[in-house]
Amino acid sequence: MTTLERIEQDFKEAMKAKDEFRVSVMRMVRTALKNKQIDLMHELSDVEAQAVLKTMVKQYQDALSDFQGAGRQDLVEKQQKEIDLVAAYLPAKLPPEEVEKIVAEAIKGMGAGDMGKAMGVAMKAVDGRADGNEVRTIVQRLLAG
Repeated sequence: MTTLERIEQDFKEAMKAKDEFRVSVMRMVRTALKNKQIDLMHELSDVEAQAVLKTMVKQYQDALSDFQGAGRQDLVEKQQKEIDLVAAYLPAKLPPEEVEKIVAEAIKGMGAGDMGKAMGVAMKAVDGRADGNEVRTIVQRLLAG
């Protein structure tokens, strides 16, 4: 089952269950996916759909940090629930030791010690299964050592 099919199925289930929170979040997800589909003028592939979801999670995480900084615990909890709901449609994150291994091999194959090139190679190697900040930290450590 594709990501889009799972989202549609879960949306219908949330509506049947009268789960207002899930319905609301799923509507935002469906709208973002539909807008991307309109922009690209074709049906979204699984990779394209997941890219949209990753963008949403990143935006939600930015908002979460803003809410935490403002001391708005009520909004922090709501935002975290939204992040968890949307992130459920993304591939599982790799454990840190696996990320380190993948990044080390990618950098070793690259040769040069340029941070920008190393980040590009490393991010392509982890293929969205790790946070960019985590990858950057590992790249910096490997290039320094």
